[in-house]
Amino acid sequence: MSLPAATPPPLDPGLRELLALRFDVWVWLPLIAVTIWYFVAFARSRRAAPGIWPIWRAVLFGLGLLLTLMATQSQAITLTLNSMALYMGRLMVLAEVVPPLLILGIPTHLLISRRSGAGRLLSVLLDPWVVLAVWTAIIVFWNVPASFNASIVTNTAGALLPTLYLVGGLLVWAVVLRPLPSVQGRSLGNRGWFGLLSALPMMAVAAVWLYSPRVLYAPYVSALCLWNLTPLQNQSISGWIMMLAGLPGMFLAFIQLMGWLIELADGGTQEPPPTA
Repeated sequence: MSLPAATPPPLDPGLRELLALRFDVWVWLPLIAVTIWYFVAFARSRRAAPGIWPIWRAVLFGLGLLLTLMATQSQAITLTLNSMALYMGRLMVLAEVVPPLLILGIPTHLLISRRSGAGRLLSVLLDPWVVLAVWTAIIVFWNVPASFNASIVTNTAGALLPTLYLVGGLLVWAVVLRPLPSVQGRSLGNRGWFGLLSALPMMAVAAVWLYSPRVLYAPYVSALCLWNLTPLQNQSISGWIMMLAGLPGMFLAFIQLMGWLIELADGGTQEPPPTA
């Protein structure tokens, strides 16, 4: 008796179909554990000192966890080979939307000694040059056609690549937003320059996708794409998604640089107070 043929994925899915949740225990358990740990600490802090941990931080952190769940546990994962643009949209949510929400959810009264083991480790991990090297390696290596094709064929693109984008995005935004000043000693200007430099790899890859006259990745050359798009259109849209996702970080970097320049100007023009 022959087995029934597998049902092909729908090529015109709606939002409800894309966001339908699935269950992967290795994703759900860590997210549930982090949620419980965070909100138990939040509740205890609110009972001890109501004003020290604002509610809006907990709301942003919860929203970040929810978006992480939607980006990693929705049915859109099953359509990776049918839409490069959909896949890149998920990755950009993990790299550019979730990290600032989670980092802004960290309370300001959280102090870590630089001399402690955790403090020494974080001071290395959050060093701007280390983060820039890690982030550039993630963006460039995994978007070289040979590397990306291999990740699709070996199915590492389904789990490993989203994890790398999330971790890399958390490191980048942690340098930019500086949530742990006790182990982060960079000035506003340094963070602004870092924000601009860290945006360059994404912008370069996005430009290549936008202006390439051919499809760069073998799995998408003859793929049946969603919503009647051609593979080349899919690749171009992916470039737009990556470029637009990087604009908020670049805008914040410009603001930080302008603030730094204003500080320098004020410091050079202010006169000392008159002597009594």
